[in-house]
Amino acid sequence: MRAMILAAGRGERMRPLTDHTPKPLLKVRGKPLIEWHIEAFARAGIEDIVINTAWLHEQFETTLGDGSRFGVRLHYSHEGERYGRALETGGGIATALDLLCADGDDAFWAVSADIFIPEFEFEPAKAAAFAASPLLAHLWFVPKQPRHPTGDFGIDAAGFATIDGDLEVYSNIGLYKRAFFDGVQAGQHQRIRASLDRAIAARAVTAELYTGTWANVGAPEQLNELNANG
Repeated sequence: MRAMILAAGRGERMRPLTDHTPKPLLKVRGKPLIEWHIEAFARAGIEDIVINTAWLHEQFETTLGDGSRFGVRLHYSHEGERYGRALETGGGIATALDLLCADGDDAFWAVSADIFIPEFEFEPAKAAAFAASPLLAHLWFVPKQPRHPTGDFGIDAAGFATIDGDLEVYSNIGLYKRAFFDGVQAGQHQRIRASLDRAIAARAVTAELYTGTWANVGAPEQLNELNANG
């Protein structure tokens, strides 16, 4: 099974830091934020990782190379270079599906580069169980945050994701099947919410609450806070 790290965003709220450095390459506790994810996937035995890029895309390969120093193979989906802009989460993943499913697997991990999750484990057994299931996605939510007090989705008593009830925050961590992105074309600018709502309505998405360390590194003060507490 392969994995994708979503790294194409411009990082407007992180300016001026992101005027010259892509947000995923900003350092958290001594190393670029994206490296925390690469190392976690490597520990889980995932050997092929796709990274999508747009803003300052050339810095990713310069900094990360081909992945060999992490014990993985990195594959790049350069949206900005090919399409002239970032394609959002839905479009970005749909555009990279041939890379993600190149080994004949139709299931894969996806995580946003700009979250900090040093304790999260990308469990192979959980991924294998998902791949063998009829589900289209399995997501991780986190408790409501001060910067996001309303939440995004709920979890019902059977473990299925809902769009109502006691809402939690979508963590930007998930397992997905290729079919989840049916109807989204390569190169299309598309948020993931429309695909999520459709799959949730079809009872094809399960979810669980993650209560470990999780931070959305969206602004300079959040980055400074993480580094001060590291």
